[in-house]
Amino acid sequence: MRHTTVDSPIGPLLLVRSDVGLVGLYLSPHQGQHGPQQGWVHDDAAFADLTAQLDAYWAGELHAFDLPLDLQGTTFQRRVWAELLRIPYGKTTSYGAIAADLDAPGAARAVGLANGRNPVSVVVPCHRVIGSTGALTGYGGGLPNKRFLLTHEAQHSPDAALALF
Repeated sequence: MRHTTVDSPIGPLLLVRSDVGLVGLYLSPHQGQHGPQQGWVHDDAAFADLTAQLDAYWAGELHAFDLPLDLQGTTFQRRVWAELLRIPYGKTTSYGAIAADLDAPGAARAVGLANGRNPVSVVVPCHRVIGSTGALTGYGGGLPNKRFLLTHEAQHSPDAALALF
């Protein structure tokens, strides 16, 4: 695994990549991930594509990331993460809606748990999932960061169907 840390408007981001693709993008702290693990190699150059795309995202110019992912999780988690990638920039959905899209209408809680285990925040937009009432719900990077991301996207999307939080 290769890693680097980059600054962002929501704080430092730990980026982790395998030979296959992006494995992790962690806000600090996120899911107990506090820094590089033993055996990881620091390699800023390995993330040039991602850092360029992140810069464009923060500038409001990029609405969908295009880079290889190496998402490591259970089959169900990977199915949920694939659904997250389908949520358009500037839009939100609910845990229940994702469960219904997965033909598992009673699995909103399981979707929430899988959403919370998303290892590639921002790129796999778990921040776009809100409660069925429209309320902001948990976010591994903290609710202020979730609010920031949703507001950022609403401000840069002409089609945004978001309330400015």
